[in-house]
Amino acid sequence: MVPAPARFLDLVDRYDGFLFDAYGVLVDAGGVCPGAVGAIAAVRTAGKPLRVVTNDASRSPQNAAARFARVGLPIAADEVVTSGQLIAGHVATAGLAGARALVLGTDDARAYAAAAGLKTITPASLGDGDVDAILTCDDAGFALLEGINAALTAAVRALDHGRTVALVCPNPDLTYPRGPGALGFTAGALAMILEAGIRRRHPGAPGFAYLGKPAPAIFELARTSLPPAARLLMVGDQLETDIAGAGGAGLDAALVTGISRWRDGEPAAHVPRWLLDDLT
Repeated sequence: MVPAPARFLDLVDRYDGFLFDAYGVLVDAGGVCPGAVGAIAAVRTAGKPLRVVTNDASRSPQNAAARFARVGLPIAADEVVTSGQLIAGHVATAGLAGARALVLGTDDARAYAAAAGLKTITPASLGDGDVDAILTCDDAGFALLEGINAALTAAVRALDHGRTVALVCPNPDLTYPRGPGALGFTAGALAMILEAGIRRRHPGAPGFAYLGKPAPAIFELARTSLPPAARLLMVGDQLETDIAGAGGAGLDAALVTGISRWRDGEPAAHVPRWLLDDLT
């Protein structure tokens, strides 16, 4: 399939509902993205449901909705699906309830982990104590270099003593848009750094469990509150997470020019149905 150029407003009538990535599609660190206010209004006017499906594990749905409201996007908390909400399911499945977990991230990230049944600690409070799990949720909310150094030391110390440490990354994104032409590293990049450091000492060590897009769980969670037969369009700006994840979930996808640029020869899993300059 060859993706077709399109305008978002021309696609509203083609679908029964819409899934939007947050960063790079609706907002960036500088504010609202071009066309986002009009796009949300058009979906509302058409009477169709929408969900924000984001790998951001640094904000609760309530705080995400408040941030959207500040830039003119009327999106309710129950319309926001975050990778942080996947932590509880992973903790239950992996048998991690009660584990002592070092959380790299914000207060909201630690709240997600605590609600999942983990005993959360911060890099500043770690000291020489042992940990059972390390969660890389965000690049903010802690001293970055001190935090990844503490996480690396804790993981290697555990492996040196024959213990395993569960490694969990709710947000697989490597980068995020800080504003027009400006990028930053985020949680997925921190996880890659830690994996590389740990495996320098222990080459066979297990890696991170990545919970958010492109894994299917976040799409399944979004669908639970939508009509089961709805034809949905996922709108994202990253081929490896938004577009690949949508394809794996059986959804059409539209790529907004942003973090990713479409190039011929991309893997089949990265091919969107539509190419958008923005949300106009």
